[in-house]
Amino acid sequence: MTAAAPGRLDRPDAEALAMARHRDAFKVLGPHDGPAGRTIRAFLPGAHSVEVLRRADRTPLGRLFEGEVPGLFEGPVSDASPYLLRIEWPGAEQETEDPYAFGPLLGELDLHLFNEGRHFRLADALGANVVTVEGVPGVRFAVWAPNAERVAVIGDFNSWDARRHPMRLRFPAGIWELFVPRLGAGAAYKFDIVGAGGMRLPAKADPVAQQAEPAPATASVVASPHSWRWSDERWMASRAERQSAAAPISIYEVHIGSWLRPADGERTALWDLATERLIPYLADLGFTHVELLPIAEHPFGGSWGYQPLGLFAPSARFGPPESFARFVDALHAANIGLLLDWVPAHFPTDPHGLARFDGTALYEYLDPREGFHRDWNTYIYNFGRHEVQGFLIASALHWLERYHVDGLRVDAVASMLYRDYSRPADAWIPNVYGGRENLEAVGFLRHLNAVVAERCPGAIVVAEESTAWPGVTAPPPDGLGFSFKWNMGWMHDTLRYIEHESIHRAYHHDDMTFGLLYAFSEKFILPISHDEVVYGKGSLLGKMPGDRWQRFANLRAYLGFMWAHPGKKLLFMGSEIAQEREWNHDAELDWPLLGDPMHAGVQRLVGDLNRLYAGEPSLHQLDSQPSGFRWLIGDDRANSVFAFLRSGEEGSSPVLVVCNMTPVPRHGYRIGVPLGGRWREIANTDSRFYGGTNLGNDGAVHSLDQPSHGQSHSVLLTLPPLATVMLRAED
Repeated sequence: MTAAAPGRLDRPDAEALAMARHRDAFKVLGPHDGPAGRTIRAFLPGAHSVEVLRRADRTPLGRLFEGEVPGLFEGPVSDASPYLLRIEWPGAEQETEDPYAFGPLLGELDLHLFNEGRHFRLADALGANVVTVEGVPGVRFAVWAPNAERVAVIGDFNSWDARRHPMRLRFPAGIWELFVPRLGAGAAYKFDIVGAGGMRLPAKADPVAQQAEPAPATASVVASPHSWRWSDERWMASRAERQSAAAPISIYEVHIGSWLRPADGERTALWDLATERLIPYLADLGFTHVELLPIAEHPFGGSWGYQPLGLFAPSARFGPPESFARFVDALHAANIGLLLDWVPAHFPTDPHGLARFDGTALYEYLDPREGFHRDWNTYIYNFGRHEVQGFLIASALHWLERYHVDGLRVDAVASMLYRDYSRPADAWIPNVYGGRENLEAVGFLRHLNAVVAERCPGAIVVAEESTAWPGVTAPPPDGLGFSFKWNMGWMHDTLRYIEHESIHRAYHHDDMTFGLLYAFSEKFILPISHDEVVYGKGSLLGKMPGDRWQRFANLRAYLGFMWAHPGKKLLFMGSEIAQEREWNHDAELDWPLLGDPMHAGVQRLVGDLNRLYAGEPSLHQLDSQPSGFRWLIGDDRANSVFAFLRSGEEGSSPVLVVCNMTPVPRHGYRIGVPLGGRWREIANTDSRFYGGTNLGNDGAVHSLDQPSHGQSHSVLLTLPPLATVMLRAED
């Protein structure tokens, strides 16, 4: 092989550039000094000519000439001044700095913290960031791909040409980086990756992208560097008190894409429509919080967001990131908190995503017995890898810190905790001690909750955990450190009870009482969630037995029982208007139903229950403590009647709650109470305002000096059919 002419690139290097396979572009491109002076090389396929100008005054420094390999321009320059390339393209001329004239970008501390899993502002380091380097504006790209042989950034700015912008590997961190001068926000991009052995992978979206193209497009987008100017200081200062275990927390669970849908031809971002319509609705009904099904970018809308690939990007389906920030700010101005469903358990296998990202199992476990969910056809994050733990925690903090989100509900925690989750005996690998617990996931969850508690005062983290794992809401090191846990057992038991015809409920009485055996073992949220109104389960109203009147009465009685029961509250959208059909994520809620007084009555009841729950300390202050609850009647199977007392802190008036779960009115029903005097009826789900028969206790009853149920006094009540009534002791 003949040697290259002085200053000319060796043929193998040149051909590797031309084939988008050169492993170290910085070694051959950009400025290079030698005995004969400085030579500059640029690979610009399709360019007609390239001239080098001094950056300071645009004085010509030399001209680069195209060699035997098309697109490779080389030539000497007169001095080593910072320079520009004047590139003549077909039909256009461009002046720009040379990406290969800039030195390493990320600091050693960034690389070290990332490899330790402790770079908690990861989106400021990796991904695409609009920055200024040496006085030059542009975009710094950085991506973790330690096992790749070559990585290039491709996008609309380089015609998606993998030859144009190969990146620099920062060894041993495994991060590839490149600064593209003069590029700005809005550019679409991906990463072109050559894996081990020269295998070219499908173009990959950026794992740390802060914005993405609207689906079904899959490219990442360079996000604007301008952050939202927040006006929620008062809310943030009071958030810890508003979200404590002693606070009234009533959550409206929403799939934002089907709560409301833009009218035909309406181009307003969905977040702006939600600001206009959803926030007043929440305030009118008295909900303290809204919880959104996952809004992180996800390729398949039918997953409802539970198979995300963009853990740092609000989905482009709903509008740009700044409109989401505007929505959050408006929520806080209305004194409403925001919880997001967040999915660190698994991710989909889409080829443009995290799956085998650099040709290896980088984000996921390699062995399918650890790394693949058969139920969901998804990969499981490798929680034992520091960089993956750090990636996930940084995602959580991104929502909490950048967007002022008030809490995260961690999805599918049970699937993370157990190595044998939904697996036959031969399809899982025990931990190092031979057990079924995923010790790495346990460590991750404890780490996550500790970091959130330290960095985000007042924010909460909620576990959707469906087993009896001990100490989910207990602090580390013994517990997992969550703020609250969904009470899935209560949900399943009570829904099973309410679906039975009333004549059969005597045989299922324990379904309503069993939850009190463990009600104070954790800090619980009582959820009636989206999972209960899909996949043929019917709507909440659709679960209710009997004729039309009984179905509505059953629903009202059940909601009254739920709001009086210990635990915070969560109700999925549509249940508050007694939607007849089960939820369809492709259709808006059936708002015309509110023209029917029965449906409007349920909505009015939910609003009144929220206000009652927030206004009565005894209904919320001791939600997580046994002293806040006392059974009075838990064994009247024959009549399907339940009665209990709710108590608050010292000085609060106790509240008597009575549920009659049959359509038979009961008169003169004696119940023991701890105090003499007047007991005022503060709630009755059989009220005519809600569509009931208006049977009740004429607003109040007076206690008798006749002990009953272990109490010093008693009251004689009229129990309306299929109804919950509440009475408060008055001085």
